[in-house]
Amino acid sequence: MQIGFTTLSLAYMLYSACTKPDTNYIIMTHHASVSKSLFVKLKKMYKSLPHEKFPNLFPKTLLNNRDELYLDNGSRIIIATANGEDSISGNTFQFIHLSEMAKYPPQVQEEIIATCIPALAKNESSMIWIESTAFGYNTYQEMFVKAYRDKESVWKAFFFSWLAKAYQTQFKHTFDEAEAWFKANNNGRRMTYDDIEHDEMVLRDKYGATYRQLMFRRYYIATNSLEKFRREFPTTPDEAFMETSKSVFDINKIIERLHHVIPPLETKEVYDELPDVLKPYINKNLFIFHLPKPKVRHYAGVDVASGQGGDYSTCTIFDADGQQQCSFFANDIPVYKFAEIVDALGRFYNYAFICVERNSLGLPLLERLRKDYGYLNLLKQKVFDQKGKRKMQLGFQTTNVTKPIIINDMKEMFELGMINIECVRTLEEMKIYQEDSKGRMGNKKGKSNFDDMVISVAMACQALKQAKYYVDI
Repeated sequence: MQIGFTTLSLAYMLYSACTKPDTNYIIMTHHASVSKSLFVKLKKMYKSLPHEKFPNLFPKTLLNNRDELYLDNGSRIIIATANGEDSISGNTFQFIHLSEMAKYPPQVQEEIIATCIPALAKNESSMIWIESTAFGYNTYQEMFVKAYRDKESVWKAFFFSWLAKAYQTQFKHTFDEAEAWFKANNNGRRMTYDDIEHDEMVLRDKYGATYRQLMFRRYYIATNSLEKFRREFPTTPDEAFMETSKSVFDINKIIERLHHVIPPLETKEVYDELPDVLKPYINKNLFIFHLPKPKVRHYAGVDVASGQGGDYSTCTIFDADGQQQCSFFANDIPVYKFAEIVDALGRFYNYAFICVERNSLGLPLLERLRKDYGYLNLLKQKVFDQKGKRKMQLGFQTTNVTKPIIINDMKEMFELGMINIECVRTLEEMKIYQEDSKGRMGNKKGKSNFDDMVISVAMACQALKQAKYYVDI
């Protein structure tokens, strides 16, 4: 739903270009036809300025073509398209506006951001605006979510939900139409508290929705669908991106959990409690939500990667009640070092019962845990050898048969409240964890999205299911 942000940007660019000589501005769109439309609007704005009344106030145009407005004070406004020629490199811009960035080709989004930052003028009033509706999981989504959740992000996130007053003002006719529709079907009266349903009650009590807004929502759903309403008129950022995902896990429950996660403990609260091997990683790779309590059993899941910058080595630990205690993730730690970290974490959490994914990298980690560190409290899986004899092997072997089983175990435990996840990264991975048409599970949404935290939680769920302990604590 449009709120006029791009029009505001054009007006601000024109004002700045007229009042700040020798400055450059660029607005980039996702499609050539949109670029053309915006440039027509920009020219109309310029033409509507009171040139005759104030002949010496506004700079004249030296160049006015389909891509550029060049003024005689040296300022220039460019309109560009994301999949067109590179209009950013080699220039310095006072203001850069990336419009509908989520709709840019996925392969160019990251490159455009990397090009924009060095092209921005180095002064206190220069800026980059990025505005877009949610459109899948991509660089824009990653940047927005990080800015929205992380106070240390260099970007600042703004979200305008359908409950913003601007929508009521701008689309007054549609709201009037919705109210008339409701009255026509309810003996001429407006909506009251007695009319609202459960989801409408949440919108009213939690988000401050008015009855007029709720009548509009019900009107739209009656003519379209709830899914379309959520996509076009999201209440929260999570809901905006939710409708583009077909996650294995219940997106609504993930979003609800994200609203209530607790922050990890501060470094000063845990630093003196941790063994030395873990101290360099605290609140960088290791995030502790609760310190271990004496005599309480803990259960851990581990997924191992090579440590060469690709997939992440991860570890998740829960207590016996299913409350997450900590999470660890890093993609630059070799297996031998990760084994030392897992050993230290396990012993710190009362000699946790650890389930390691048994794959080509999990095997050497298991061997180091058992032989080098003497770690005894490891999950064993029952398997049959070629002679049909049953045996126990360390770790959990994931196959095309067992992987859907452990993911569905995790889904059940999460959605029924048997485990409580605090790690935001884990929940974000769960939002885009999918099953494809061939029944394969994983994160299919791009090179920078991973599912390693999901696997470590799934492993921890298997440890919780076995509920064994081979040592006394």
